[in-house]
Amino acid sequence: MKMKLFLSLAVAAASMPAFAQHHGHHDAAHEALHKQHNEKMAKILADPSRAEDSKRDKYRHPAETFQFFRIHPDNVVGEYAPGGEWISRILGRYMEPGKFNGIYFSTTVFADDATRERVKAGAASFADDVAKVTGRPASDYRGFTLDAAPEGSKGTFDRIIVMRMMHNLMRWNMADQEIKRLRDLLKDDGLLGIEQHRAKADAAYSYADGSKGYLREADVIKFMEVNGFELVAKSEINANPKDTADYPDGVWTLPPALRLKEVDKAKYEAIGESDRMTLLFKKRP
Repeated sequence: MKMKLFLSLAVAAASMPAFAQHHGHHDAAHEALHKQHNEKMAKILADPSRAEDSKRDKYRHPAETFQFFRIHPDNVVGEYAPGGEWISRILGRYMEPGKFNGIYFSTTVFADDATRERVKAGAASFADDVAKVTGRPASDYRGFTLDAAPEGSKGTFDRIIVMRMMHNLMRWNMADQEIKRLRDLLKDDGLLGIEQHRAKADAAYSYADGSKGYLREADVIKFMEVNGFELVAKSEINANPKDTADYPDGVWTLPPALRLKEVDKAKYEAIGESDRMTLLFKKRP
């Protein structure tokens, strides 16, 4: 595990140390601030209120992943498709007031009114939901649908993260539109981080088209390049070599979904959560 983390961070450092890039140069004061950020994250992850959430930390490596994505408390950060808000409960504590945003699906991609209303409701309740967990005022946070981004928000985001969601964007035929809209929100030097269930490099398209939850890493990189991004770094922080990524019922066979319920449950629990690519992209001029 230590070796995997070392190699992951080495890959990130090769493109430029996260802290040095964010703050312009590397000196004792910046080292101290970086240490302060790390200590803040460690304290959040160790909070007793995360007793249930923390069970997944060994698979999701939040501290290492957010560091790889170069997320700092003073960045303007957007989490795309917050879903169960596992990540929001961490970043909601970590980010400074007014810096953390929940970015929900564009309602225009859904044909039925019921789905559109559910998406709108999620965005509308995001700030209150995160505030209940953090104990901070709801005004510290903001939620919006991607097709109704607040006026003046384009070009203002430092970081956007897309966590285990690319397969849905692909299978729902909405990836091009959503990624382009996310790109519009980023600053000229903004970064977009992707964590995604990883198919084998030689997986058939019928298996790696998103319908099984898995995508090929090369396909994701190519897609992002076509849509105005360049790859900055990749990491094996969230790799799991035990995952064979060939289940008839897809990634949901593994924890935490365990779609087959008691059938071979011990086997799938021993494998753990999926093998995941962790990629960092920069908005291309």
